[in-house]
Amino acid sequence: MIKLVATCLFGLEKVLGEEIDALGYRRINTIDGRVVFEAPERAVATCNIRLRYAERVLILLGEFRADTFEDLFQGTKAIPWEDWIGREGAFPVKGHSVRSALYSIPDCQKIIKKAIVDRLASVYHIARLPETGTLYQIEFFILKDVAHIMIDTTGVTLHKRGYRPQANAAPLRETLAAAMVKMARPRENVLLCDPLCGSGTIAIEAALLTGNIAPGIRRSFSAERFALLSPSVWREEREKANSEVISPICKIYASDIDPACVEIARENARRAGVLDRIDFKVADVRSFKSPEKDARGTIVTNPPYGERLGDLREARELAAKMGVTFRREVPSWQLYIISSDEQYEQYFGRRADKTRRLYNGMIRCGFYQFFKQK
Repeated sequence: MIKLVATCLFGLEKVLGEEIDALGYRRINTIDGRVVFEAPERAVATCNIRLRYAERVLILLGEFRADTFEDLFQGTKAIPWEDWIGREGAFPVKGHSVRSALYSIPDCQKIIKKAIVDRLASVYHIARLPETGTLYQIEFFILKDVAHIMIDTTGVTLHKRGYRPQANAAPLRETLAAAMVKMARPRENVLLCDPLCGSGTIAIEAALLTGNIAPGIRRSFSAERFALLSPSVWREEREKANSEVISPICKIYASDIDPACVEIARENARRAGVLDRIDFKVADVRSFKSPEKDARGTIVTNPPYGERLGDLREARELAAKMGVTFRREVPSWQLYIISSDEQYEQYFGRRADKTRRLYNGMIRCGFYQFFKQK
């Protein structure tokens, strides 16, 4: 068994932890932006391929108190790096320090690098390590003077599924979109609609989630080059994930007023392998109607915030018109809307039944959830 760390956007720790639980792994700790758990080695492949809400999966090699640089050096050097990094392996170092005596990131990087070099040079009996082979990205996280030393297994961050080379001007992270859909509780015989679909991220993540399609099944990961797991393990995990794909549990509709956005969204869905699971069309959210008569439905959407698209006044005018339209056309539907506007409810014309604080990248947002007819 090994210890793994799955990192995530702030606010997604709960859904990520539940996802890790569902895979059968033992959670050890949950803190802001990360979940620590114990799992077998092949979980490196399983988690990279399957986790929807994580940004990275890292192997936790060491935890120790580091009040001084000497503590950091000795603690890092004590880790059996030769079990992970070959004599030609490359191992750049990066990381963060929060509320700790060792706050200089460049100095911490140098100390950790030197400790690994000293250890490997003595084990391999060479004066200079070539670092021309497989890349092992070393990450450290020092929190309240406790150092966590890790190897990144992911490479390109997990929110980059590979289906979205193009996006609109204010893209929503795929991991956040997946979590929004999860929180909206998609279910049978209930339509799921995004009437401001942009590049299609919410609809695509909904199609992946409701079809039990592993989000990382079409991309590669840095740990595929590690000696830790044979290529057969990665192949088996992808085959297993493919065998568990199901028919969609609900119909998904996506629309946008901009024909160019809809075309990009269609192309992204095709690239993700879910084009046949989403109904796209060009439409104005201010004229929204249920795509099916007398249907039950849920709206999950990401309207302009007034920060990166247009201005705040226009965003608030749109919120007001959306509120009127949804009350008139789909009064019994559940609504899930993300916005960075602290006064969104005021302009939308309804107080949310529940609000969760989430982050779209570095933008602090409210995820406004409307359950009851007003």
